[in-house]
Amino acid sequence: MANRTDIFDLGRLGLSSGEGRHLDLTVSIDPLEFGGQRYQAVPSEVPAKLDVSRTTGSGWFLRLRFDARLSGPCMRCLEDAGKGDAIVVDSREVDQPGSDDDELKSPYLAGDDLDVHAWARDALVLELPTQIVCSDDCKGLCAICGENLNFADPEHAHEAPPDPRWAKLSELKLDR
Repeated sequence: MANRTDIFDLGRLGLSSGEGRHLDLTVSIDPLEFGGQRYQAVPSEVPAKLDVSRTTGSGWFLRLRFDARLSGPCMRCLEDAGKGDAIVVDSREVDQPGSDDDELKSPYLAGDDLDVHAWARDALVLELPTQIVCSDDCKGLCAICGENLNFADPEHAHEAPPDPRWAKLSELKLDR
């Protein structure tokens, strides 16, 4: 496994215009909060692939790729979501110094120092699904008793409450 890299000095690669390099890194990912819950990448340090290309005008084209699993509560059943599918991250950044276009300025580059740590976390957040679940077919919790429906008896059911529109009829006293 490659050494952990938080800040990478692109200048030390010595690339000239048109040259590129492929690097294998280990990136740490900080815990994050999503939907009021705390999630942690498992493991917290993930292997990543960084592709670096030098563009004309002393700019950079960068690509970061890694897979990560998140440990934290499933949004349906509250079990650990870490056994679900890995989140695949494939992020690209362009930095072209001197450009007036904000799309051509990477917030992760300061001179030749690339903040791989911040970029990896932000890229992971952008790839998160709308709901973090333990599996796509998670059944969640019973709305009435709170039982985990993934482990409940297939006949798990509750008597339906009476229709409130007919409630007054139950107060009728019929003489016999």
